[in-house]
Amino acid sequence: MKPVIALVGRPNVGKSTLFNRLTKSRDALVADQPGLTRDRKFGEGKLGDRPYIVIDTGGLSGEDEGIDVIMAAQSWLAVEQADVVLFLADARDGLTAADDNIARRLRATGKKIHLIINKIDGLNGDVVVAEFHALGLGEPVGISAAHGRGVTTAINDILSDLPDVSGEAEEEDQGIRIAVVGRPNVGKSTLVNRILGEERVVTFDMPGTTRDSIYLPFVRDEQHYVLIDTAGVRRRRKIDEAIEKFSVIKTLQAIEDANVVILLLDASEGITDQDASLIGFILDVGRAVVIAANKWDGLEQEQRDKIRRELEVKLPFVNFAKIHFISALHGSGVGDLFGSIKKAYQSAMKSFQTPALTRLLEDIVNTNPPPLVKGRRIKLRYAHQGGKNPPIIVIHGNQVDAVPGAYKRYLINAFRKHLKLQGTPLRIEFKAGKNPFEGRKNKLSPRQLQKRKRLMRHVKTRK
Repeated sequence: MKPVIALVGRPNVGKSTLFNRLTKSRDALVADQPGLTRDRKFGEGKLGDRPYIVIDTGGLSGEDEGIDVIMAAQSWLAVEQADVVLFLADARDGLTAADDNIARRLRATGKKIHLIINKIDGLNGDVVVAEFHALGLGEPVGISAAHGRGVTTAINDILSDLPDVSGEAEEEDQGIRIAVVGRPNVGKSTLVNRILGEERVVTFDMPGTTRDSIYLPFVRDEQHYVLIDTAGVRRRRKIDEAIEKFSVIKTLQAIEDANVVILLLDASEGITDQDASLIGFILDVGRAVVIAANKWDGLEQEQRDKIRRELEVKLPFVNFAKIHFISALHGSGVGDLFGSIKKAYQSAMKSFQTPALTRLLEDIVNTNPPPLVKGRRIKLRYAHQGGKNPPIIVIHGNQVDAVPGAYKRYLINAFRKHLKLQGTPLRIEFKAGKNPFEGRKNKLSPRQLQKRKRLMRHVKTRK
């Protein structure tokens, strides 16, 4: 699992600024969904080959009164879930009573705490961080999150204390890993129990059990699988809202760890923005996906038609995924999921030969050539495979930086159709080929140019 880093501190100390800097390699946020606390964000980052998940929490006042209780509760839950906590303080404000109160509670958690003093730009870093030794959280580290000063060094030191998951090899004999994800109360645990044929996760119906995803190996038709229940909760009674929503962290980790993701929707409620955000993250990670609209048996025909229209309108960017209409409670349609799961997995892990991809590229380009750029044709010369899960096709050519987005989408759709890929995103990367003759004429010296002119005159005289 990727390590989880939580950012905590008083309001306006720069947590969100640091969050944006730490997640910029993945273009910011992966789970800032409607329904979560507004200033609570989850994102992915990567430093070199070291990946991590980072949480931006709400501001803590350090007091027991006069604060947003729900926001504070979620911040402390983030601390509990994290592998390491970055406690941010403001260098310009100096050490405050609120900082001291927060530090006292952090020390009691037993977590690995790194004290980060932000906004040192324009200040003498050694001087301003000195007073923060009084918090008893080890050596303070001064940074400027806004300008990046000291951030890379600090994160390198933090990650050095955590397990390195960058080179973890997948276990080939563990089977196809399937993560079941979706909003709270859409029937994830019910579906897991139905697939397994027994009540394997019902005993986890209690507050706090959303802290860990549950990995459940099983065999079906001689194929090995590992089913990942990302919540582990069947919601029979009211569960604390903060704890229920906090399961998003483990959901993100489970998606990363999966080969195929079942996105479970509640057909009785329609397609929500939160559903769209979740599938956006699945595609961003590049995982194969199967969509299952649950609670289908209880709908009238008019409602079913409405859901089908919503799927077309709200999720057009995932039209390559197979959609199933099921009832996890009664079992209808559940068995059909496995054909799509196996197809999506096979598509995601498929291998392609370079000559075949290059011939296919030529056919696709001949059918619909790329547009001219400043009067010059974009030339796409050859293609090869650059990775699996998701499949990556690397195309070499010239002026590839000028390939329009619409033409890139044409290439993706054409490759997916001809390669018969189902259920998996397909990524295309471009590489520019260097012209060996580019600029050669301009590199001739004046003496060489004069010699060339004399030679050309000599040739004309002889003629």
